[in-house]
Amino acid sequence: MRVQKFSLLAVAVAAGLSLTACGGSDSGSSGGSDSSASSAASGASDTQGSGTQSSPSQGSGGNGGSTGTGRNGGQTSGGQTSGGHAATGAGRASGAGCTTAHLAFSTSGAMAEGELIVNMKNTGSANCTLHGFPGVDLKGKDGTVSASRSKLAAPVVTLQPGAETRFTLHYPPNNSGGSGVTFTQLVVTPPNETHSTVLQAGVNVPVTEGGPGITVDPVGTGK
Repeated sequence: MRVQKFSLLAVAVAAGLSLTACGGSDSGSSGGSDSSASSAASGASDTQGSGTQSSPSQGSGGNGGSTGTGRNGGQTSGGQTSGGHAATGAGRASGAGCTTAHLAFSTSGAMAEGELIVNMKNTGSANCTLHGFPGVDLKGKDGTVSASRSKLAAPVVTLQPGAETRFTLHYPPNNSGGSGVTFTQLVVTPPNETHSTVLQAGVNVPVTEGGPGITVDPVGTGK
């Protein structure tokens, strides 16, 4: 009987140990699962963090778009400037009024006695236009006399760069036998201008009541 009791007890102990071993194995398996789950959660968290970091990249793309707008704006501005510049050039080329600063003046004798021709040459780089009567003042030691306008019509004269036109000054020649009055300078003002130029001249007229009767033709008339 004792042998049977010891055998049963041994069987019971062996069964208990077997159950304990099984329980430890299950616990270990559960721990492994918990560890795997924790690792998976950590990996998911890291993945979410990486997605958040991509947000600045999107912001950079927005800045890039803004920069592109700035470049387009610069090109538009350049176009306006270029257009402005083109309009100014066209205005000069169409024939603005000739200015004293861009005219070269000289005198020459006419075919008839009592006439003096004043030449004007365009020294500018673009066409210019003259229309009307010049202003002419004759100066000498005895004073200054202004030439009166003749009755001729004034044509429109367009001068290309380097081209020349003229007008004629008429005065009564001194055939009186006396010394008369001599003018040594001409102060010439082109039509529609306020600046003058001074030319050397030798115009001798008789002394007469009411003045010498000097007249000037419009620019572009005469030979």
